[in-house]
Amino acid sequence: MLQDPILLHDWHPVASLAQLEQSPILSVRLLGEDLVVWRCGDQLLAWQDLCLHRGARLSLGWVRDERLVCPYHGWEYSADGQCVHIPAHPTQAPPAKARVKTYHAQVRYGLVWVALGEPHHPIPPFPEWEDAAFRKILCGPYRVKASGPRIVENFLDVAHFPFVHEGILGDPAHPEISDYQAEITHEGVVARGVRVYQPNGYGDGRGAEVEYTYKALRPLTAYLLKESDGPRFSILLAITPHDAVDSSAWMWMAMNYGHDIPEATLVAWQDRIFMQDRPIVESQRPELLPLDLQAELHLRSDRTAIAYRRWLKQLGVTVGVA
Repeated sequence: MLQDPILLHDWHPVASLAQLEQSPILSVRLLGEDLVVWRCGDQLLAWQDLCLHRGARLSLGWVRDERLVCPYHGWEYSADGQCVHIPAHPTQAPPAKARVKTYHAQVRYGLVWVALGEPHHPIPPFPEWEDAAFRKILCGPYRVKASGPRIVENFLDVAHFPFVHEGILGDPAHPEISDYQAEITHEGVVARGVRVYQPNGYGDGRGAEVEYTYKALRPLTAYLLKESDGPRFSILLAITPHDAVDSSAWMWMAMNYGHDIPEATLVAWQDRIFMQDRPIVESQRPELLPLDLQAELHLRSDRTAIAYRRWLKQLGVTVGVA
């Protein structure tokens, strides 16, 4: 396990409820730890993916009578992680130490979130989730050979829009980024008044300078809101740090317009944007995000990234950073 003093005690998404509907047992990896996520009645459980007998993966097993059965010798584990039946010795009480390591798990926003340590914070807020006026669409997970902080910083950056997302989110003829403010607050990093020209700024086919609010709510969870008195659009980004430079990105889009647009069309739009970002983020060197502000060059348009790096350093994050 990657022993990060902050990420270890944070919540991270590891699976969607839709994935668990397709398979009641999933194998996932979080911070260098292999986990089995499975459904036991109404509960969703996350354990170390390891049978205490001979080290086989429990995720290769099956569920019977609300017990997880090891595929190797049929050992059966109850919901609390304790082995309760050993087929080779059916009359013998399993030893007390035959107990799988269990982790905190809960469901929020249609995702299963896991904390490997003791959670120090709640799962970050997504204000539009409870607002019926907003349509919510899950995109991803997108697997990226990059560190979680690199992906989050890319999400917080608008200066790349005219070049990486030409014709969609930006226009090379209008690359200017107006000045704005970014600060570290009790919410995390907050940047307001972030403005960029977009070819179809508010979905009406016309170019416009669009204003955003960006937030880094937790080290690997971020949020954006497109400011408007009418059409409003937001994204909640949450990263699964599989290993130091191996991550998955989950993106919830929320919008109070375009309810007649097919979901597949909107997902394809976000897929296209992320596929443009992925090779750029995977190409960045060093692979780990430098927290020393002297290691790379910074401009006024990088204020959100500067605040994000300072905040990670203040928190003491060690995984995915240098």
